[in-house]
This record gives sequence, structure tokens and C-alpha cells, in this order.
Amino acid sequence: MDHRLLAGSAALALIAGAAQADKVTVFGPWLGPDQENVEAVLAGFAEATGHEVAYVGSDSFEQQIRIDAEAGSAPNVAVFPQPGLASDMAGEGFLTPLAEGTGDWVRDNYAAGQSWVDLGTYAGPDGADNLYGFFYKVDVKSLVWYSPENFEDAGYDVPTTMEELKELTDQIVADGETPWCIGLGSGGATGWPATDWVEDMMLRTQPPEVYDAWVSNETKFNDPAVIGAIEEFGAFARNDDYVAGGAGAVATTDFRDSPKGLFSSPPQCYMHKQASFIPAFFPEGTVVGEDADFFYFPAYEGKDLGSPVLGAGTLWAITNDNQGAHDLINYLQSPEAHEIWMARTGFLTPHKGVDTSVFSDPTLKKMNDILLGATTFRFDGSDLMPGGVGAGTFWTGMVDYTGGKDAQEVADEIQSSWDSLQ
Repeated sequence: MDHRLLAGSAALALIAGAAQADKVTVFGPWLGPDQENVEAVLAGFAEATGHEVAYVGSDSFEQQIRIDAEAGSAPNVAVFPQPGLASDMAGEGFLTPLAEGTGDWVRDNYAAGQSWVDLGTYAGPDGADNLYGFFYKVDVKSLVWYSPENFEDAGYDVPTTMEELKELTDQIVADGETPWCIGLGSGGATGWPATDWVEDMMLRTQPPEVYDAWVSNETKFNDPAVIGAIEEFGAFARNDDYVAGGAGAVATTDFRDSPKGLFSSPPQCYMHKQASFIPAFFPEGTVVGEDADFFYFPAYEGKDLGSPVLGAGTLWAITNDNQGAHDLINYLQSPEAHEIWMARTGFLTPHKGVDTSVFSDPTLKKMNDILLGATTFRFDGSDLMPGGVGAGTFWTGMVDYTGGKDAQEVADEIQSSWDSLQ
């Protein structure tokens, strides 16, 4: 094992050895293979510290953790898939602030460290802000997928700025081809892929504090900044020349079918914006890194907003305080805790101290490089909004917008729906 991992483990062993070993219970959303992965990490923690640890997973985590907390039977540590619920529970007194100095560690050791501190900081029952959440295991959404063979055949280079991406889009049209495949269809959730586009465009046209104010509705949904981001999405999705099947097909094309145009012969499109999970819907036998690849959805060079990344992730919080729970959060700061899961599958981390050669999958390593290059990270905004908006009128409004409705009118309607929830 790497000597620096031994050093970290030895330090943790001293912490645990100085006091009685605790039983540490962990409750999270993972079942199946991911449960096996997190249990491997927790076994590393147990070995390093002497604590006994037990994990329970559930596909109804959000409901159960609140029931357990209100009944006084919460686990020591809970793994929240979304910050919103953690924030609510912190305000109700169900979470314990993390140890002093944890925020400084995150700022220094995570790429875009202040972003992760902000995402885990909530008001407690006394109204004072504290760091309650430690992010561990992250997903990236700011990706554009393409066929390297198609790019090579056409002589296209991967764009590194938004200006270059728009130039490439126009070049593909000038060459008589169609640049984008976009599909918003998703059954009862139709419209959600457009929310990722708008969120990414908010981060590329506005400072992160404006994004935060929008997500909390301090900046209204019908503010010019938000309408501008919607129209940035529309510049791609509402242009018949830019989208396979024309703009009218965007809302009716299922998001799972949409990327298949990259692989038809001749190609129906050259690019598809979607999160890291989309290869699951590529044609059978598609090899990522060969038949398909991705690049970072780039920022505007001329706007000086750095390299923002949109994504999601899980945060770990203490819901039943004991020393073992604090030791577990401490262990999650070690490279070892990240590298155990990196060597398996389905894991990304903003930890700048990890050995990225440990990744079992070169695709994940490349995604992680995007994460490590981020200057700002923001959580999927629709997941942070009230359900009636983020998983309701935002979705349906984007369907109306791609269908031709005016951005101002759509934004007014979404804001009205938000107001009605007050």
C-alpha cells in the first residue's frame, strides 16, 4: 500500500485506539453493486480505526431517514443524495455540525473547494450556519458526447470554449450536416434534460452566486439573467438546422433514444449533451473511448467565469453523534477512502490528493479530470428547488419553450407556480 495511505490509516488508528471503539451505523441510498462498493470503503475504515461499522441501504432513504430521526433511532451517519433534505434536517436539529477545521480541509483539498463547503453548509436550529455535510462520491453532468470517428472523418476538432462550440455547430450546418441530437422525452418526467442545459448555461453566463440566488428564488425565475440562460439553450434546441429531426422533434424524442443518432450511418448528428450515465443507452457493443467519447461542455472564454461544472453527489452527515461518526468523516478525508472505490467502479471525486491511476476505468478517470479542473461546482439546480417547480413546472415549462412559447412567458408561469407554494 502507498506509504501516505499507511500514514493516514495509522493516524486514524491512534484516534480510535485512544478511546473505546464505537459501533458506527451508516444508512444510505445504495443497494446492489454500489452497496458492495461502499461496504468495501467502510471495511477500510473499520480496519484503520478499530470501530465496528454496519451499513444499511434503502431505495426509500429520503422517507426513512426522517422517520428514524423523528423517532430518535437515526443511524450515526446518513448519506444524503440531495442537499435539500439535509438542509431541512439541519434546521430541525437532526444533524450534528462537523468537527472544526473540516471546512478548511475541504477548501484546501477539494477542487473548487469553496463550492463544496457552500453546498454542505446549512443553518442550524438556532439560525447559525455550520458545515453539516461532507461530499463524497460525485456525478458530472457538464459533458458533450460525440463519435471520434465522425469528428475525424469530417476534420472537426474538439472545442475548448463556448465560442468554439458555437463555431463548430455552425460549421457542421455549413457542411450540410446536423450538429445536435436533443431529446426531452422521459414519460412523466418529460422535460428534465432541458433543465440541465439551462443550469449549465446559468453557470456559463452568470457568477455562481447568481445561480445560488436563482435556486433559492432570491433571484426570481423570470429575472433577465434566467431568461437569458433559457434563451441560450433555445439557441441550440429551437433552431431547426441545429437539431436532428428539427426543433419540433426535441420535446417528443425520448432522451434514451436521442444519442443513437451519433452512431447511425450516415450520422444524424455529431454531438449530444448529457450526463455521465448516458452510455447505458448507447447501442449494444459501443465502447466508450473508441466508438464514443466526450468533452467538457465548455465555458465562454470572453465571460471570465472560470470552468464551472454542473453535477450531483452524495453528502455524509452525522445524524446520531458519537466519536466513531466523527472518525468516519475524518477517514473520508484520506486518499485511501476514495481510492478504494475508484479502483472498483462508478466513483468520481474532487479530492486533489488521490492517485488517479487507481481508476479501474479510463473513462471515469477522464471524467474525474474534468471535476478536478473545475473552478466552480454546483449541484443540479432543479433538485434543490421545491418539487412542484424543480420536478414540475420547470420540466413542463421547458417543453412549452422548445415548442415555441416565449421564454418570458414560460419564466413568468414558472415563477407564478413557485409563488403559489409559499
